[in-house]
Amino acid sequence: MSARAEGLRRALPPRPDAPAERFSWLRSLTPEQARDAALLEHLDALCGHLAGKPALGYAPDDPLPDAALEAAEGFNPQLTTLITRYRAARAAAHDGAQDAARADGPGRGR
Repeated sequence: MSARAEGLRRALPPRPDAPAERFSWLRSLTPEQARDAALLEHLDALCGHLAGKPALGYAPDDPLPDAALEAAEGFNPQLTTLITRYRAARAAAHDGAQDAARADGPGRGR
């Protein structure tokens, strides 16, 4: 994933850090470049999350951002398999938590 992100970063014009300059930069991109810039943002967010540096708005123990997973999906077969397994495990954990909440919920004689 980091190799894909670096490839996108090299293919795009240099991205400024200042917000006003970043806005002008985004407006100057072609539609294809804008798509690649959005993909780069998602991949950076996913790589950061995996490295323990989650994107703004995400705690380190939050599930991986869906937008980042979608951006990384299809990059290579191994990564796509890992994402599929991660989503299945996350769904199973969510379902298990809901089952536990129902078992402890009202109507149990408390």
